[in-house]
Amino acid sequence: MTSFHRTTFILGMAVFVFCLVCPSVAAADTFVFNPRTLSWVAINHNGHVVKSGRASGGRHYCPDIKRACRTPTGTYTIHSKGGVDCRSSRYPVGHGGAKMPYCMFFSQYYAIHGSDEVPHYNASHGCIRVPPSDARWLSQHFIRVGTKVVVKPY
Repeated sequence: MTSFHRTTFILGMAVFVFCLVCPSVAAADTFVFNPRTLSWVAINHNGHVVKSGRASGGRHYCPDIKRACRTPTGTYTIHSKGGVDCRSSRYPVGHGGAKMPYCMFFSQYYAIHGSDEVPHYNASHGCIRVPPSDARWLSQHFIRVGTKVVVKPY
């Protein structure tokens, strides 16, 4: 078992135990991102992990905007979604246009979206990057407007 699979399994088990202790949290489909393990899990309304994968969140400091870019921790809900042609209105700085396929916004400026660059460290301006195939699956089969999003602490 690779360290990624071991970490994903441990995260899934922790979420399962958490759902047993706090069943109200499992009342709806939930996407959980952990910036420490660089992973995500999709938990259905019954508290079962239905899919998991790797992800990358916001980096500690972004030199182009001269401030921290960490993905804000907390609990959110998806309020809007875009398709394969979704693009950033803010990045690159000055003109926007960065590809964000299957964007799923959980706040005004932050989204879960596909990216060909999902490094093994937190690298974005705050969005949660996942591989494009995972973003497509999440958008088409799991995340709807209203889906809960939990961003764990760094």
